Amino acid sequence: MSAGAGLPWWSTSRIARSSPAPTRRTEVENVAAEVLVTAIALGLVVSLVFSETLGLAAGGMVVPGYISLSLPDPLKVVMTLVLGVVSYFIVRLLGNIMIVYGRRRTVMIVLVGFLLGWFSRQFLVFDFAGQTVALEAIGFIIPGLVGIWIDRQGLVETAATLLTSGVLVRLGLIIIFGGEMYAWH
Repeated sequence: MSAGAGLPWWSTSRIARSSPAPTRRTEVENVAAEVLVTAIALGLVVSLVFSETLGLAAGGMVVPGYISLSLPDPLKVVMTLVLGVVSYFIVRLLGNIMIVYGRRRTVMIVLVGFLLGWFSRQFLVFDFAGQTVALEAIGFIIPGLVGIWIDRQGLVETAATLLTSGVLVRLGLIIIFGGEMYAWH
């Protein structure tokens, strides 16, 4: 057994590795990475503009970027909003039997959103007319972030700001990347 044989390829150890070097990313993966980074950056800018001009948050600073990338799959967007609302109401109900304020409330909403997102990925997958339908949210943290802002500013304000900012980011991506952004869908 050679030195470093049990180390993963990403190990920063100076010991010689026996595993092959990682392969380079394909062009499609490069475009996907560029689109993702640009979506998050545009989402941050749009969130900042909405926050400073309207006083409304779009469900968290990074959420509009992820929403914009998921707009071609509206079921995911709807499930993210639904799980955000459910997270908010579960923590609100828990507030009747325990002390849930401040940082604890924020963490609980994110945790409940995470658990609901995980649950939806595991158990809400159905075969419908020969097609697999997955009722899953966008990511794991996004439903919790949406739930936090529903708690802070209300459902209608959060949903309207979130969807509007997501569409604006998507428009920006279309202007910047044109048809290239569809190469990785």
